[in-house]
Amino acid sequence: LVTIHTVYVQSHSRGDDSHIQYERVGADVTMKCGSMDWDAAVTWTANGTDIDESHLNGSYLILKNVDLTQSGQYSCYEGSSWHLKYQTYLRVGTPPKEPVLMCRSNNYPKGFYCSWHLPTPTYIPNSFNISVIHGTKEMVCEKDVFPKNRCHIRYLQLFSTVKYKVTLTVTNALGKNSTTATFDEFAIVKPDPPESVVAKPVPNNPRRLEVSWQNPSSWPDPESFPLKFFLRYRPLILDQWQHVELSDGTSHTITDAYAGKEYIIQVAAKDNDIGTWSDWSVAVHATPWTEEPKHLTTEAQVTETTSASTSSFMPPPTTKICDKG
Repeated sequence: LVTIHTVYVQSHSRGDDSHIQYERVGADVTMKCGSMDWDAAVTWTANGTDIDESHLNGSYLILKNVDLTQSGQYSCYEGSSWHLKYQTYLRVGTPPKEPVLMCRSNNYPKGFYCSWHLPTPTYIPNSFNISVIHGTKEMVCEKDVFPKNRCHIRYLQLFSTVKYKVTLTVTNALGKNSTTATFDEFAIVKPDPPESVVAKPVPNNPRRLEVSWQNPSSWPDPESFPLKFFLRYRPLILDQWQHVELSDGTSHTITDAYAGKEYIIQVAAKDNDIGTWSDWSVAVHATPWTEEPKHLTTEAQVTETTSASTSSFMPPPTTKICDKG
């Protein structure tokens, strides 16, 4: 017998004098005015606004093909006294579709986490239950405070060849759905991206860029479980990436950069032996070293300034001046 652990439940409560009525989008809804007779004179309101009598069948309220906009508080009053006879809160929504489940180990060999979401909203509260079985043993998935749709499993036995089976069930007032994933611990290893990526020009080398980075801080033991890296880079003027795979180290010198062109650079990480590549790191930008333009000498600058100054204030030639010459 497997106990299913509730890891996330949305709750919605209203006062004791109110009911909550859940209905599917597109449904026809009939509301009875409490214990009032069918032929009693009543008035219905939706969120405090009177509802047209064309929606009534005797004292019953009939809503055809309801949509999301019709969610709200519906109240029924006795016709002459306006005494409140019935009140309900209508929640229009949909049953859940099959949830999306993802399990991943970003801190191997400590354990893994599972996260989930719905492919489309239901517009009403949902509860998610998850069970994790390792062989014949049930395991507790410890709920995260944030994000709320995630829980963690701690590895009890390293290098196990026994598969894990994770079943996620989502339930709301209109239905339920579930999905199951089966995997071994090696298949879901995926580190977080490398951190603190830095790219710098190399002095006096117009085609080189020095790139360095750090192991992801979530990777607990890079000495025992070393990572390899994948570097990609391209000048902004081109769409095609160049790639370098590095078996060790956390730095690399790009030697074929275009002089004077700004580059975009990213790094990914992977365990040396198992799992898959991480997502790309945050992109960094760098431009190779460029030779500074040679400045004019002081003497040349003075000559040029004097010449320019003289030219600026020299009176324009006139016929009178030319005659004197």
